[in-house]
Amino acid sequence: MGTGNFGRNISAEVNPILCFLLFFLIISCSPNAPKEEKRTYKIGYMICNSRLDTVQRFEPFTAYLSKKLGVNFEMVAIDTADFTKHVDDLDFTHTNSLLYIMMNRNHGVEILAAEKNGSLGYRAQGMIIASKKSGIKNVRDLKDKTMIFGPMLGPTSYMAQVDILMKDGIDPDDDLAFYSIPQGSFKHEKVIYGVLFGKYDAGAAPLLDFERMIEEGRIDGDDFTILARGEPMPYCNFAATQKVDEPFARRFKQALLDIKEDDTVAFEGQVIKVLERAIVDGYEDVQDNDFDGIREMAKRTNMPPYQRY
Repeated sequence: MGTGNFGRNISAEVNPILCFLLFFLIISCSPNAPKEEKRTYKIGYMICNSRLDTVQRFEPFTAYLSKKLGVNFEMVAIDTADFTKHVDDLDFTHTNSLLYIMMNRNHGVEILAAEKNGSLGYRAQGMIIASKKSGIKNVRDLKDKTMIFGPMLGPTSYMAQVDILMKDGIDPDDDLAFYSIPQGSFKHEKVIYGVLFGKYDAGAAPLLDFERMIEEGRIDGDDFTILARGEPMPYCNFAATQKVDEPFARRFKQALLDIKEDDTVAFEGQVIKVLERAIVDGYEDVQDNDFDGIREMAKRTNMPPYQRY
């Protein structure tokens, strides 16, 4: 009789536990069981030629990263001049190198990888160009001439060219007749066309845009004289903000470095080659000290984050 009571006591205690486990297994295996929500990370993309152009290039790229890393990435297109105002709301950034050193110094953003594009790979170069018809042969000939620059926070469309001018004894504010910076979209192209059509004596053009316009047949390189070339420097890059933990930042970086030419993503009913749509050749592993030359140039030219008031 004692044994029978003991068995009944065990049943009384075990049955509720077994019922709970059975209920949990049924719920977890049910197709309607709630799934764990994926975390969302924001990637801020510096607007390049235009907002529409930037979105078209990098929305599929962002979708590819979401699938690759098993999280949700949200793309945010941000104007160059406004980027530092929004950086604290972002997880990752895609900007030029000058914006990177500004955010690294003031917000603790850390470099992950640099974009490869054009003849110099992950490096870019600023040039000063003139129309061959102008007869201008060198930078010293620009005294009392007119010039058009690209965006002021563009390291290869403004800063590099100011550095070249200063080294040749030309102060843009005192020695040029006047200079201008175009408004609106596709500013680099406006610089090149402004020189080609004789509106300005010289222009500050990035090598990459110059090469691309020649390749696409929109200009003939023989119509221009390259007066000077700036120092090659890392250009567009991805970096991580302080909001991202180090292990995930490493995974993000490796995903960038692993992207191949034929990698695709299904996006809006199409299968899209990720790099081709982004107009990128790939990504290079770079370190923060690869940007030291840009820091020194920024100091010489009184540019952020080292400007003197």
